[in-house]
Amino acid sequence: MKIAFVGKGGSGKTTLSSLFIRHLAATGRPVVAVDADINQHLGPALGLDEAEAAALPALGEHLPLIKEHLRGTNPRITSADTMIKTTPPGEGSRLLRVREDNPVYDACARPVELDGGAVRLMVTGPFTDADLGVSCYHSKTGAVELCLNHLVDGRDEFVVVDMTAGSDSFASGMFTRFDITFLVAEPTRKGVSVYRQYKEYARDFGVALKVVGNKVRDQDDLEFLRAEVGDDLLVTVGHSDWVRAMEKGLPPRFELLEDANRRALRLLEIAADATYELRDWERYTRQTVHFHLKNAQSWGNERTGADLAAQVDPGFVLGESVTATATATA
Repeated sequence: MKIAFVGKGGSGKTTLSSLFIRHLAATGRPVVAVDADINQHLGPALGLDEAEAAALPALGEHLPLIKEHLRGTNPRITSADTMIKTTPPGEGSRLLRVREDNPVYDACARPVELDGGAVRLMVTGPFTDADLGVSCYHSKTGAVELCLNHLVDGRDEFVVVDMTAGSDSFASGMFTRFDITFLVAEPTRKGVSVYRQYKEYARDFGVALKVVGNKVRDQDDLEFLRAEVGDDLLVTVGHSDWVRAMEKGLPPRFELLEDANRRALRLLEIAADATYELRDWERYTRQTVHFHLKNAQSWGNERTGADLAAQVDPGFVLGESVTATATATA
């Protein structure tokens, strides 16, 4: 299952995504965690110190390797240089799986030990001084989008992505790459403004969206969120002494997380599991192609000097059943 956590800056989305990752690891689920935020905080939220977090390899720095691996023997992709962030897979492409070992994980993922198990962590890399004035942050997240386009995940396998703050993910098609999106919202007008943007943008793409109310202190806060987001409100989270200790770098054992917050994480898991039966790989593939053609026309063709529409394999549908065929080309 592919899960996104979104919300405005300071809403607590990184904290909640890290708690959900810890929860999944404690239940024995295989997890790939991805920090796709401009502010790289997921590593520290999972217990890494500053030096460990800074040493994580950036996906963007390994983009040529990622492209070459995913291209495989796909005859429609003449070179890795012609691949862009939206390039869809086709016959002969190599696909990524959650449980496997592959060159992309070898270069870009690092294991993080958590209570009850370990997860693979990948990061886009920070937006540096060298990027100012010459680079858009979406060029950093392009590697994440390309990997998601080529990812085949099954039941009880999880990819959890801490997304960019606000509604920035709508600058690409990445918001359609998930089985469910958890939008973290505080009980304030600013807190629900991102929800309204997501709801409007996602309406035409069948994006499953649920709101997690954070920093909810009393019944008034709860009623405010209910009035603003209605049935999309899945669960609320209040103050946590465990989280406060974690933010100080001294997290207790995860089993000591407050019962109310453990129940909230279980509800997120149940909501994610429920989306498995609703998967529509044909729609997923169709949306991949839609955004690829849109990006090809607006900038991709000019930048690569190629007709990127030719990369689309009209007979290919991504899905769990194609995994064996795709990996056989590796």
